[in-house]
Order: sequence, then structure tokens, then C-alpha cells
Amino acid sequence: MQWMSLGVIVLFGGATLLAHDDNFIKWKPTVLYWLMGGALLIGQLVFKKNLLRSVMGAQLQLPDAIWLKLNWAWTAFFAAMGGLNIWVAYNFDTDAWVNFKLFGGMGLMVVFVIAQAIYMSRYLPQDGVPNTAETKDKQP
Repeated sequence: MQWMSLGVIVLFGGATLLAHDDNFIKWKPTVLYWLMGGALLIGQLVFKKNLLRSVMGAQLQLPDAIWLKLNWAWTAFFAAMGGLNIWVAYNFDTDAWVNFKLFGGMGLMVVFVIAQAIYMSRYLPQDGVPNTAETKDKQP
């Protein structure tokens, strides 16, 4: 992912400098978001591999159904963020877009990560006892 990000940054940053057109740099976050979301989508649908689980599975023990929901949630989030970025880029001036990119995008990402953490916490083991949906239903 880091090499992909570097490539997109160099490509769109270079195009912005060469063409003296800030639209290229405005597209960069959208392309990155859509590439990441597309990678998650293709991994799941084409290769039947949950890339989130591949990356974080050693640190988090979650049921398969929860990994699948997280994968779809991140895919949708990246698609929505890409669309929102390009909407702001074309409907507001460059200063407003920069503020959105720095503060709005970051704020939305933080809120989304916190929501994911709260959602995952219901399924994480506590005191050595698995805390899955099945055991939650059986607890008083």
C-alpha cells in the first residue's frame, strides 16, 4: 500500500506541477481511497481473501462474519470518502477543499475508526473467554 500511495502521490503531484492545474492534486485522495477500497473489494470477491484479516488477523481474534462486515464497511467507507473528496473539490474553492482534506477527511476517518473499535470490542475475548455473538446470547 505504501508503494501504491507513493506512486499516486508522485504521479498526481508531478502532473499538478507540470500542468499548473490543481485539479490533479485534488484527484489524488480520491484515487487513493478508491484504490484501497477496490483492493478490499477485489480481494474479497475475486480472490476470496479478506485483506483486513490478512493484515490484522494476528492481533485481533474475531469471528469470520465480523471480519466480513468490517471488510465491507471499509470498502464502503473508502468509496464514500473518494466520492465526497471529489464532490468537495469541484463544488468549493481550493481553500475549502484543503480544509476539508486536512480536517474534514481526518475527522471522518477518526470517527469511523472509533466506531469500528466500538463495534469490534463486542467480539473481542475478555479475560480469556471468547466474547462472540453466540456466547453473548447465553450470558445472563
